[in-house]
Amino acid sequence: MEKIKIQYLEPDTPRLEYIDGKSDWIDLRAAEDVELKAGEFRLIHLGVAMQLPKGYEAHIVPRSSTFKNFGVLQANHMGVVDESYCGPGDWWRFPALAMRDTTIRKNDRICQFRIMKHQPAIVFEEGRLSGEDRGGFGSTGIC
Repeated sequence: MEKIKIQYLEPDTPRLEYIDGKSDWIDLRAAEDVELKAGEFRLIHLGVAMQLPKGYEAHIVPRSSTFKNFGVLQANHMGVVDESYCGPGDWWRFPALAMRDTTIRKNDRICQFRIMKHQPAIVFEEGRLSGEDRGGFGSTGIC
């Protein structure tokens, strides 16, 4: 089992925990109250900084309920934090773009992350593909 050194913004910041049996993603919470008007952008502090093990990165995405509950989109679609972002001031944040006026309260769960190994080294070999043609982009229909 890998160990990850973590720094919390405040002593009362809820501690991260792995929810066994439900998912291998871990929820992250807003570390501040945020009010946004439609069209506004804000980096929402998540209250944690981490020192990931060498060869690993964190993938940060919205929770499935984030848009429904708060009307925000993650501006970069998916955040990637690699092991070099590990200093005491390298706080994790959620880049939120508000699609409607909204309020996010401190400790609201707004995103989630998981730790992944780096992609292995690969070499691209040029040549004609020999797999079965599926019909191109968007060819599987809408149902």
